[in-house]
Amino acid sequence: MSPASKTRSERKEPATDAGPRVLKKYPNRRLYDTRNSSYITLADVKQMVLAGEDFEVRDAKTGEDLTRSILLQIILEEESGGVPIFSTSMLSNIIRFYGHAMQGLMGSMLERNLQAFAEMQQQFVQGQAPLMQGLMGGYLEQSRAMLEKMQEQFAQTGSLFPGFPPARKDK
Repeated sequence: MSPASKTRSERKEPATDAGPRVLKKYPNRRLYDTRNSSYITLADVKQMVLAGEDFEVRDAKTGEDLTRSILLQIILEEESGGVPIFSTSMLSNIIRFYGHAMQGLMGSMLERNLQAFAEMQQQFVQGQAPLMQGLMGGYLEQSRAMLEKMQEQFAQTGSLFPGFPPARKDK
């Protein structure tokens, strides 16, 4: 494949335009990169994510933001082929949080934990492996503290997780 036929993300070229890269999704399910004036695949979008490129996906007709939908589609493909990250039990528990008072708290907790984990991974990659034990301890302590905070905030509801019976209270 010649360098000219590769997408910008494959060539690792820096973005020259200000703002996020805009991808348009057409009814035929094709994605159009407005910066490169070419059609791209989900694999190209995945490469953009891996490269840390800022982008958004818009419906070509309505302008609706479809970025989350495309990212979920990439996750679904990754989960379907190879070794999945999410177990059936974990996915079931996540579904139980939708529509519950703790939905927002759960989302922010997952986001903070993933960010902390990504920061630890970055430090490990940068050759700071001896710090991993201390970092992992700090990460686990942070997660424990967040869960305790969730329990305290929602103790009055009688149930920490939606879909599960309330905890028994000793009399």
